[in-house]
Amino acid sequence: MKDGKHNSALGAAYAATRPDEVAAIYDSWAETYDADMSAAGYRHPTICLALLARHLPRGAEPLLDAGAGTGLIGEWLAITGYPQVEALDISQGMLDKAAAKGVYAALHRLALGGALPFANGAYAGIVSAGVFTSGHVGIEGLDELIRICRPGGVIVLTVKNTLWQAGFAERIAELEAEGVITRLEETRPYASMPGEGDTVPSRGLVLRVGKVQQGS
Repeated sequence: MKDGKHNSALGAAYAATRPDEVAAIYDSWAETYDADMSAAGYRHPTICLALLARHLPRGAEPLLDAGAGTGLIGEWLAITGYPQVEALDISQGMLDKAAAKGVYAALHRLALGGALPFANGAYAGIVSAGVFTSGHVGIEGLDELIRICRPGGVIVLTVKNTLWQAGFAERIAELEAEGVITRLEETRPYASMPGEGDTVPSRGLVLRVGKVQQGS
């Protein structure tokens, strides 16, 4: 896949500077996304599913798949016993593919990074795989996910090392010190796509929400 559509589309997405650019890239990529990412050995969804299952009881609901894409995690959550999952993604093309899988209770075309139209504590758990990365969402997207996750709930996310080293680690430490979250688990850095030789490592995080975050 080194010179294929996957490599080109992902490179363009990482280089994007505006949400509408990201949405357009994923809209055009939706048709072949699952096959392309499978060929690249994409690991984020599998790792996030394993972390979620370890820390959130089977049957907990509702869940939010934040950055759902074509619904890879949604399918697996349904199989493994999480019956009510909603999808959020910036790309309508990706959401259309996710909808066709018939596993989501609701689909929301929204961008992470700003205010979200959900109540405080709306979700028992949130999973966000491959979203906190170059050209996508930075630390600005974290507070809203915490706000909409109920106290005692779990957030599972992956963070690319470039973001981790550019303020994400410090923000996580601050939130822990304030009692807003507890870091339940942090994986060692790993390559999200072994099929891509120049992939910057990422890590998986599991956060339990403590204090209620106040939204706008």
